[in-house]
Amino acid sequence: MTPRQSRREPVQQIKLRRDTALRALVQGVPYIQFLGVQFDRRGDELTAVLPYDDSLIGNPVLPALHGGVTAAFLETAAIIELAWSALWEEMETGKLDPTTLHPTHLPQLPRTIDFTVDYLRSGLPRDAYARARVNRSGRRYASVHVEAWQDNRARLFAQATGHFLMPQR
Repeated sequence: MTPRQSRREPVQQIKLRRDTALRALVQGVPYIQFLGVQFDRRGDELTAVLPYDDSLIGNPVLPALHGGVTAAFLETAAIIELAWSALWEEMETGKLDPTTLHPTHLPQLPRTIDFTVDYLRSGLPRDAYARARVNRSGRRYASVHVEAWQDNRARLFAQATGHFLMPQR
């Protein structure tokens, strides 16, 4: 039995603790704020949301989301998913107190080794969503797959696979 399970926390307290930790993690990366990426948390599952903005358009003739924005969105989703899964485990076992987390004092994020994006269709001028799935995560290395869609989850507009160097704990 973990320290958190031994004292029964109210559900609202658990949600607040988890949301506080996620907020600190996301606010610690200025580029996430620059792109406007947000994260929707349901339990331990994260969905990255890229709200539409005219500045994200790369080809105004189509119009289509810029490929660099799409890649950055996917990579951000992958890195935050990796970091969140590590934080989640430490938080739920009581090794980490999320009230001590602050954007200026966070555990190191995973570092990208390589990241391959498949552009499946043009990103339309509307909100985009992405979910990352950790395929493997060890002490030193992790592999992640990310899928991005807009109106229909079955119609992906991009997907990516990345390999990351995990921070030493």
